[in-house]
Amino acid sequence: MPDQNAAAHELSITRLIDASPEAVYKVWTERAADWWAPRPYTTPVVDWDLRPGGRAYTMMRSPDGTDMPHEGVFLEVVPDRKIVVTDAFGPDWIPQNAFMLAVFTFEPEGSGTRYTARVRHWSDEAMKQHEQMGFHQGWSIVAGQLAELAEGRPVASAA
Repeated sequence: MPDQNAAAHELSITRLIDASPEAVYKVWTERAADWWAPRPYTTPVVDWDLRPGGRAYTMMRSPDGTDMPHEGVFLEVVPDRKIVVTDAFGPDWIPQNAFMLAVFTFEPEGSGTRYTARVRHWSDEAMKQHEQMGFHQGWSIVAGQLAELAEGRPVASAA
């Protein structure tokens, strides 16, 4: 029954991107600063060690200059197909206050990629908090920004 429990506290978005899984994965892993935060927010710091146990640190910045750091570790990295990351641990497996576990998949679909981001929370309260923070809108925007880059389209302005 773990799958039912995960689904009970899971939020997700999916998008068909007109680029190969390899291209989407490359942009996801190498250009996160360009798409990670919904514009006009920015991501001035991306410090990732893309391997199981590797650091997953990002810092987003709001338009008013407020920094929002996020520390975690990668649990699984399957090039061109899947990335799993959590904030339950910091570097060296130091436990910290957990909010979520995220599973990103890059599945071939036709001539493109079915990109899916699933975010699992430890409780219903945490899931609802994330939803109220604008999960669906924000994560859909960043999936669109990822798609723009992977598809080679001009990136929309931060206006």
